[in-house]
Amino acid sequence: MFSHKVSLADATEKLSQHNKEFLLLFQNGTLEVEMYKPHLVDKQTPHDRDEVYIIATGEATFELEGKTTDVKTGDFLFVPAYTAHKFTTFSENFSTWVLFFGPVVVEE
Repeated sequence: MFSHKVSLADATEKLSQHNKEFLLLFQNGTLEVEMYKPHLVDKQTPHDRDEVYIIATGEATFELEGKTTDVKTGDFLFVPAYTAHKFTTFSENFSTWVLFFGPVVVEE
């Protein structure tokens, strides 16, 4: 086993074994890597750290501060801390890697 690798297949399998929409898969320093697969509605609220999404499977419409864009497998999204965002529509097979990094940002 290679402790610095998380495959998409393993992440998907682990997430399916839990009754959650997201699962922490790797952590090192300030980096946290999760797999996220929303069910029907994306219930996220703004986070206190910067965040990156890398779309793993499927497609979706993503909203960031009232602006929308279509995303698909392989796309990269950056979301600054405390920014309102959500996936407004997504295919049934949609899933995304989520990377939180850096220090907690104190909202001013």
